[in-house]
Amino acid sequence: MEIYETQSEIAKRKNWLLSLIVIVLVTFGTLILLQGIALAFIPALYNISLEDLMGLMTGNYDVPNGRNAMFFVQGIGSGIGFWVAAWIITRFIEKADLHWEIQRSRFNVKNLGIALAITLGAMFFNGLLVYWNAQLVLPESMAGIESWMKEMETQLMELTKFLTDFQSIPELLTGILVIGVFAGIGEEMFFRGVIQPKMKHYTNSAHWGIWLTAIIFSAIHIQFYGFLPRVFLGALFGYMYLYSGSLLYPILAHIFNNTLTVIVIYMSNQGMIDFDLESTDAVSYPAAILGLLVLMVGFFYFKKINQPKDAELDQGI
Repeated sequence: MEIYETQSEIAKRKNWLLSLIVIVLVTFGTLILLQGIALAFIPALYNISLEDLMGLMTGNYDVPNGRNAMFFVQGIGSGIGFWVAAWIITRFIEKADLHWEIQRSRFNVKNLGIALAITLGAMFFNGLLVYWNAQLVLPESMAGIESWMKEMETQLMELTKFLTDFQSIPELLTGILVIGVFAGIGEEMFFRGVIQPKMKHYTNSAHWGIWLTAIIFSAIHIQFYGFLPRVFLGALFGYMYLYSGSLLYPILAHIFNNTLTVIVIYMSNQGMIDFDLESTDAVSYPAAILGLLVLMVGFFYFKKINQPKDAELDQGI
């Protein structure tokens, strides 16, 4: 029941390669442009010198106001960036219609509650996937690649720890806005709203469309030891869109997932709960199994109560 209606010549299956090339160019161009604009405002907004700014971008996090500056760049250049890229592609390149009036009509509080319960169950089950993914060992012949992957993972973990080391409630709220809201809206608008329907069209399979999009979604984050959990989450949001026909569910589920994670990290930093962001050495199998059961039951019910109406089937929506 995904909605992505376009008559644009470039969107047709025979032009799939050209269409993807255009999407990649527009997306990366948009992200780079917005990140450049955000960086240009950093010295004036946060009183950071160009020298300190360059150091901040290369891993020197001992810069006053550095965390807020990084959030500004990430929020504008990534979260809003994906949103703008999706808008440019749908509005000007493919002239597509997502029929938001229909998507809004398919949204209700009951379905949202089920979607959030599914997401919560998935978060518990994802702990097992995180553990499995962390055990990845490449063959001896790929030792150089494995070393590079671990180095990248260490750098990303340091950045994540820096960004989530909130020192005040305003910083926490900024983190929720950027990591939760902006990322949730931008990434779902782009990946589930644009890429997933196109992959479904190119492969002539809704399931292939969902999983290919989930793989792209995970790969774009460049976290090799978090690849499998993010593919799983991407597929989770993809099936929410497929079964409900409304992007509002994956958008809000994505926001819920990211926001809850940020809050848990904050509570751990404040000593309220015991949670180690870096730990992948252990997993709670009972929690993972319970999460999987909630996920499966929730999705079965979510799919059942969101069966397309006869009129929608007749319209091919």
